[in-house]
Amino acid sequence: MQSDTYQIGLKNEEAVKKMSKDKGEPDWMLKKRLYSLSVFESKPMPTWGPDLSGLDLRDLAYYVSPNVGRADDLEDLPENLKKTFDALGIPEAERKFLAGNGAMYQSEVIYERMKDQLKKQGVIFMSMDEAVNKYPDLVQKYFMTRCVPPTYHKFAALNGAFWSGGTFLYVPKGVKVEMPVQVYFLVDHPSMGQFEHTIIIAEDGASVEYIEGCSAPAYIKGGLHAGVMEIFVGKGARVRVTTIQNWSKNVYNLVTKRAIVNEEGRMEWVEASLGSKVTMLYPASVLSGRGARAEHLYVSFASDGQVLDTGAKITHAAPDTSAYVISRSISKGNGRAIYRGQVRVNPGAKGSVNSVKCDSLLLSEESSTATFPVEEVYEEGSDVSHEASAGKIAEDQLFYLMSRGFSEEEARALIVRGFMEPVTKKIPLEYAVEFNRLIDLEMKGAVA
Repeated sequence: MQSDTYQIGLKNEEAVKKMSKDKGEPDWMLKKRLYSLSVFESKPMPTWGPDLSGLDLRDLAYYVSPNVGRADDLEDLPENLKKTFDALGIPEAERKFLAGNGAMYQSEVIYERMKDQLKKQGVIFMSMDEAVNKYPDLVQKYFMTRCVPPTYHKFAALNGAFWSGGTFLYVPKGVKVEMPVQVYFLVDHPSMGQFEHTIIIAEDGASVEYIEGCSAPAYIKGGLHAGVMEIFVGKGARVRVTTIQNWSKNVYNLVTKRAIVNEEGRMEWVEASLGSKVTMLYPASVLSGRGARAEHLYVSFASDGQVLDTGAKITHAAPDTSAYVISRSISKGNGRAIYRGQVRVNPGAKGSVNSVKCDSLLLSEESSTATFPVEEVYEEGSDVSHEASAGKIAEDQLFYLMSRGFSEEEARALIVRGFMEPVTKKIPLEYAVEFNRLIDLEMKGAVA
C-alpha cells in the first residue's frame, strides 16, 4: 500500500479513488465504491435506536495499514502480534481441528491458511481483497447486489465505500466442510473505523461453519466497526456463523449481516456479545425457498455505560419455512440490553412457523432491558409467536448455592452461566471456555 491511513472529511471521493487505486481494483469495484459513497452521504444518521450522537464520522481513520506484511504461518508474525492472536484466538493445539484459519489486523488480512484437501475440492477461502482480483466475475455476482445492497442503510453504504479486508468463502455444490473455518479480527489503533466485508456462498447441498472472533484494546478515543456479511445458502445447504464479540467499551459496533436461504436450506446464527459502547446488530434471514429454515441464538452482557441493541430480522418468503430465535441478555450497573426484532410473513408463504423467546436477567437496580418486536403477517394459517420475560437472580437460588460452599460472587456467576447455557452450548468448546472466563470477569462486583 502507498498510504498508511485514509481519513474521511471533505474529499471523500478522492479518498475512495486513491484507496481503490492503491489496492489495484478493477473499474467495477471503484464504481461500486463511489455509488456506495453517494448513498452514504445522502442518508441521515439513524435516530430510532441507541444514541449515536457521540460518534464523529469525520474523526475516524477509514483505512490503517498493518505494515507487517503477509505471513505464511502464524509463527512468522511479529512477536507482539503472535502473542496477541495466541491469547485471543484458538490455541495452537486446537488449530488442527480447523479447516481454515485466518487473521485480520487493522484493515488487512495478514494470514490465512486452508487445508489442501479442501482446495482440491474447489473450496475458496481467502481475503476479499485477494478474491476481487483472482475471482472478479464470481465476486461481482454477489458483492452488494441482492443480499446487502448499498441502499440497505447508511452504514452498509459506508462499508461499500471504504471496505477493506474480510473473507471470501465459497463451497461448491455437495462439498461438506466438516471442520470449522475461523477468522480473527483485531483492531489496535485509536479512532479507527474497521469495515471488513465477508461473503459466504454454500452451493446446493454444501455445508460449512464459519467462526469469527473480534477484539480491540481500549483507547482514549473510540472507534467504529461497521462490517458487512453477505451469505448465500443453496438448495439443501447449511451454513452456521458463530461470532464472539469483545470490542473495547468505546467502540460503536454497527454491523450488517444478512443471509438468503433457498429451498430446504438451513442458516444458523450464534452471536455472543460482551464488548462495545453501543452495539446495533440484527442478523437477517430471508427464507426464499420452500422449507428453508433459520435459527438465531444470541447472548449478550451489558455492563456500565453499554447499550447492546440486538435482535433478528426474518422474512418468510416461501411456503413451509420456519425460524426460531432464542435471546438471552444480562445487564449490570447501568447497562441496557435490548431485543429488537422483525418478523414478516409474505403473501403466499403458507405454513410458515416463527418462534421468538427473549429472556433478560437484571443484576442491579440501575440496569434495564426492553423488547421491541414487529410482526407483519400477510398469510393466514401462519404460526407466529413471541415471548419475553425479565427478572433478577432469586434469593433462594443464592441461598442454596451459598449453603453448598460457594461465595456470593461465585454463586451469582454460576447462575449467570446457567442462564446463558441454551446459547453457549452451541459455541465451540474452546470459545465457550474463554467466553465463560470473560463473564466471570464481568461478574466481579456485580450487585443484586
